[in-house]
Amino acid sequence: MATNDNNRFQAIIAHAKEYGFVFPGSEIYDGLSAVYDYGPWGSELKKNIRDYWWKSMTQLHENIVGVDAAIFMHPTTWKASGHVDNFSDPMIDNKDSKKRYRVDHLIESYADTLPQKEAADLLGVMDRLLSADDYAGLKKLIEDCQIKCAISGTSNWTDIRQFNLMFKTEFGAVASENEEDNIVYLRPETAQGIFVNFLNVQKTARMKIPFGIAQTGKAFRNEIVARQFIFRMREFEQMEMQFFVRPGTEGEWYRFWKEERLKWHLSLGMPAEKYRYHDHVKLAHYAKEACDIEFEFPMGFKEVEGIHSRGDYDLSQHQLYSKKKLQYYDNDINEATGKPYGNYVPNVVETSIGLDRMFLSVLSQAYQEEKFTKEGGSDDSRTVLHIPPKLAPVKLAVLPLTKKDGLPEIARDIMKNCRGDFYCFYEEKDTIGKRYRRMDAIGTPFCITIDHQTKDDQTVTIRYRDTMLQERIPVAAIKDHVTEKIR
Repeated sequence: MATNDNNRFQAIIAHAKEYGFVFPGSEIYDGLSAVYDYGPWGSELKKNIRDYWWKSMTQLHENIVGVDAAIFMHPTTWKASGHVDNFSDPMIDNKDSKKRYRVDHLIESYADTLPQKEAADLLGVMDRLLSADDYAGLKKLIEDCQIKCAISGTSNWTDIRQFNLMFKTEFGAVASENEEDNIVYLRPETAQGIFVNFLNVQKTARMKIPFGIAQTGKAFRNEIVARQFIFRMREFEQMEMQFFVRPGTEGEWYRFWKEERLKWHLSLGMPAEKYRYHDHVKLAHYAKEACDIEFEFPMGFKEVEGIHSRGDYDLSQHQLYSKKKLQYYDNDINEATGKPYGNYVPNVVETSIGLDRMFLSVLSQAYQEEKFTKEGGSDDSRTVLHIPPKLAPVKLAVLPLTKKDGLPEIARDIMKNCRGDFYCFYEEKDTIGKRYRRMDAIGTPFCITIDHQTKDDQTVTIRYRDTMLQERIPVAAIKDHVTEKIR
């Protein structure tokens, strides 16, 4: 489609590795498909995004608290949630290459090669067939479009069938006569850890409806076709908040969180035209309403966050399977009856954002290859990451002009004064120009240079990443100046 820019995407991937953001997992052993490690600056950026989300959800909302539930959960959890029976995707195999594809990904990849109008029509047909679980129709669509396997180059396809995406493992070291007794799953989502702790949290945190429970953590899905760098991985991290509401109010809260979550994305300085809503045609088995917030990545608009009105499905299911009451006593007065609302199973509105996808959206938006004219009139260029300062891995680079004349000592004192408040980076190797370029490449918003004038008047040169403008400021003002700019 028109928005697909594979050259830019490949440049971002290469930059992420070269400058310490993301490495292929187990690379010295030739890697592991769809598994990635975050490097020094990637781990900082990821942490900053997570912290910004967590603060916005918990610290800035008096009716939302957090949990950190275990990855391993009792296996009945996943039976109750529907994952054992329903957490499947339609798959198709190419008989010649033996390669397996997720059907929607196969058709979407083909659509990317078409003009925008034809692609939109094709994806509309696909959505209707998926909504109807019409696998014969989907196979016919693939055959009519003569979609080929990327490996074999043939269209020799099997019938479409379902494939469960949960990873299984064995729990404990004691053998059992029935092997199924030892089977547990790596969680495919973090939400169920919130639901099973609903009453624990409500009572101990003294929460009153409506209230939310937030959680961040790893989830695992055995994606058959994991692709597009860190956009779709087998091990990934979610940031989820489940908001518990009185039955009958879930619609208004769904609309509230739909708008509130988009505001959060824009609060990072991300451009509004890069976002859009996509309402679901086919709803999940638990959903009353659902939409995605999509971001325009180099490979087109893709989901970065989902908002779902889940009804009372989750708590009701866990109540049924556990035989424990998961109800809330609401003593607020119902105006219609003049009596308290009493006991009920709350409805839930979910916000679920992929941390890795959010990381990729920030990186995709920030990456720029720029050409400019220097003061002397000569042409120059740089690769820069315009990461929002509040998220930047390194906030301040401290750069003594030379390695002598007491300049490193002054720089070290500045480092000592600032690093308790924000991440600082010290470097004295190479020319100041080369050091500026390295800081541009990892997205450092502010660099200060300590020179011989510093010894005379206690000022330094501060350089701004986005404009490359420079000014002198007092050494004593550095920490407050940078803190104010970050905020």
